[in-house]
Amino acid sequence: MHFNIYLAGEIHTPWRDELKTAATELDLPVSFHSPITDHASSDDCGVSILGSEEKAFWHDQKAAGINSILTRSLIEKSDIVIVKFGEKYRQWNAAFDAGIASALGKQLIVIHPEEFQHALKKIDAAANAVASNTDQVLQILKYITGKA
Repeated sequence: MHFNIYLAGEIHTPWRDELKTAATELDLPVSFHSPITDHASSDDCGVSILGSEEKAFWHDQKAAGINSILTRSLIEKSDIVIVKFGEKYRQWNAAFDAGIASALGKQLIVIHPEEFQHALKKIDAAANAVASNTDQVLQILKYITGKA
């Protein structure tokens, strides 16, 4: 079986590339999809395409609307959604993506450090698996694809 996987969450580390590389090296039957991970491009796409805004709120609204087209479409088409919560920033977008995935009945794998357990307890409760690193996620993918 082939799995379509959406990689949501933090964009400040190369975790997506590391997971993709490892999965390719193991010849896992998976395809990965991601949001726009260039922070400036993501934040400014609305005003770049639709015109500038005086207020930051409307600047952000335009970008959020455009980015949500991609995010929602990819989550809907995914078999599995993997959401990584980074250590440095509050990841409101990651929490929202996890909520959408859960509401759509998607299989959900969450990655976060142990110290986030209390703050993310409801997301963890909705997840099929809660990992502390991408190596554990890779082991899950190996297992479910029969490559363990």
